Amino acid sequence: MKKEAEKFLEYKGKKVGGLADLSVLSFHPVKAITTGEGGMVLTNNKEFYEKLKLFRTHGITKDPKQLHRNEGEWYYEMQHLGFNYRITDFQCALGISQFKKLDKFIKRRREIAAQYNDAFSKLEEIITPYEKKDVKSAYHLYMIQLNLETLNGTRKEIFDVLRAENIGVHVHYIPVHLLPYYQQKFGHQIGDFPIAEDFYERAITLPLFPKMNDNDVNDVIESVSRIISWYKK
Repeated sequence: MKKEAEKFLEYKGKKVGGLADLSVLSFHPVKAITTGEGGMVLTNNKEFYEKLKLFRTHGITKDPKQLHRNEGEWYYEMQHLGFNYRITDFQCALGISQFKKLDKFIKRRREIAAQYNDAFSKLEEIITPYEKKDVKSAYHLYMIQLNLETLNGTRKEIFDVLRAENIGVHVHYIPVHLLPYYQQKFGHQIGDFPIAEDFYERAITLPLFPKMNDNDVNDVIESVSRIISWYKK
């Protein structure tokens, strides 16, 4: 336990991407920064780095230092089984420009989350996200939980009404053990992971993105508060 505590203290104050041998980031359009699609793998391990370069490009290399033989500048070798995981130069250019705005994006996300927390923490029908004091969330998503025992409606009913009011709510995520692939392959069924299932039944994700202005945020707060009040027991 002492070693684990020391390891934890070593990580404090550092960003998530630098804590592990490999860190995988998604640049999907709704993430903190985007390249349209695709992502990035971070590592300080030279061996992993070289393997990743092969893995992303069909396992092929033209690096003279890695070739078993070299028949000329045109020559390449497939040395491992890999995939086509290369993103385009256009996507990379977009990603580089987004990196320059990352701190600003996260600052705005946290401002919106703070406004949501201030409004919804006063409602017993809503459970707001928990953030530990020594952690700084980037708030890629802002998920509330409905205290269904205090409401006369289901999550789906409230979700549908919010959508009807043009509030772009969503649900993140369906527990993987409830998806057909995992049920068929591993025999999972409802009841296997009750905590995850309970969270899923209560969860609604509210809109949160940096271009939201204060009027947008207030629209969400007003609609959610009013609809929750309507369904309150």
